[in-house]
Amino acid sequence: MSRVGLAPITISGNVSVSVDGNVVKVKGPLGELSQEIKNRAIEVKVEGNELKLECKSPSKDAQAAHGLYRQLIANMIAGVEKAYEKKLIVYGVGYKASVQGNKLVLSLGLAHNVELAIPEGIKCEAKEGEDKDKKTLEVKVSGISKERVGQFAAVIKSKRPVEPYHGYGIHYSDEVVIHKEGKTSGKK
Repeated sequence: MSRVGLAPITISGNVSVSVDGNVVKVKGPLGELSQEIKNRAIEVKVEGNELKLECKSPSKDAQAAHGLYRQLIANMIAGVEKAYEKKLIVYGVGYKASVQGNKLVLSLGLAHNVELAIPEGIKCEAKEGEDKDKKTLEVKVSGISKERVGQFAAVIKSKRPVEPYHGYGIHYSDEVVIHKEGKTSGKK
């Protein structure tokens, strides 16, 4: 039995949830999201200001999907109330980041600039980092869909992984970057 799936989801007053067959639609002040429930063993019920998911099958797949869909719907309800955001730190000599129209342009020490199209429903901001000693840039990715925000942040991060000796590259603001010790002279 999925413990996550059994927990009811509280719906606040400024969010409306509607269930149409196997599609759950959530509408709030920041936008609207929908989720199709592909497993037929899961039933969604809205009772007052609570949403509950029931699993009608004892199979492992149904139990796993029960907790998954409950958390996806909870993330949707939270996202239409308060947008999700991920902050990335771009650190390196000559590295630059800017938003130009519907593109995020990254200059990462490559032979060409990396241009990423910003997906619909996602907002990006690029500004100078708080640490003035190190030349860092901060890229903030925000949106109502936790999945889309996380995916786009991961795509940005993958364009220049952090190298372990100097820490140059792109990493999340809450990520711990482990530095390796460089070569020593060999004299003891």
